[in-house]
Amino acid sequence: MTGGGARVLCVGIAVLDQVWELPVLPPGPGKFLSHGFRETGGGMAATAAVAIAALGGVALWHGRLGADGPGATLLALLGRCGVAVVDVVPAPGGHSPISGVLVDAEGERVLAVFPGSGLPEASALAESRLEGAGAVLADPRWPAGAERLFRLAGARGLPRVLDADVAAAGTIAALGPLTDHLVFSQRGLVEFTGTDDPRAGLAAAAARLRGMPALGPAGSLAVTLGARGSLWWREGAPMPLPAPRIAARDTTGCGDVFHGAYALALAEGQDPPNAARFATAAAALKAQRGQGWHGMPDRAAVEALLAEGWA
Repeated sequence: MTGGGARVLCVGIAVLDQVWELPVLPPGPGKFLSHGFRETGGGMAATAAVAIAALGGVALWHGRLGADGPGATLLALLGRCGVAVVDVVPAPGGHSPISGVLVDAEGERVLAVFPGSGLPEASALAESRLEGAGAVLADPRWPAGAERLFRLAGARGLPRVLDADVAAAGTIAALGPLTDHLVFSQRGLVEFTGTDDPRAGLAAAAARLRGMPALGPAGSLAVTLGARGSLWWREGAPMPLPAPRIAARDTTGCGDVFHGAYALALAEGQDPPNAARFATAAAALKAQRGQGWHGMPDRAAVEALLAEGWA
């Protein structure tokens, strides 16, 4: 673990991504020829941690892996990307998460994730790991791990970012009171509210989360919308934040990069609106570059895009 940047502790899933490149996504069942293949790291919290390290932060990751080949590969990849793995004991007989990703020429993808099996339910995260942290982040794939992180961070008054993606029933509702920055994916918001209109969904989420920290003066409630940017709940209404127009190579992991960059900006002391703009630039550059964990934008690229601006 190197660098003198702000420290962010990320808890959640790491996945070994096997990516096949196709001219177009399959219209249905059948056999299709891929013109490219790569194996890289993925998973929400782990990808967020890799993004944080690439952007100059100090990134720590805590999660669950099996004592198997994919787990060993992920640990090696995280280390090479500058992420410190903390309090992770690979489970004997456990199967690490792995995914199959189909990506088309426009950067859109179809993703199938095996979340692993035989992995521990309880988190062994040591409280001392939060020493010096400026913010924390968790995804909903490991509810017990996210809950422990958020309770420890809440006691220290640290910003707590939840990547509110699709999750097991009741998970987001249970974690909502423990986080002060709740940022949904579009599918996560649909699942949480039952509506596929982002504005109506964000309003419904705000009503359901009334009185919780995410709606407090220092908190945030939002939904990311890919190329359309994001919506943020401000003063009782959804406020849009557009994304830069870019030629997307691969959108896999862009939402995770957004959450990681957002958490890093909060750890650095930026307010939510500026943190959101920083995260938007980072996610756009990631979509433009593709290449999994190897395509993360650095700080200079993000700051250059911010200086250039976009409509």
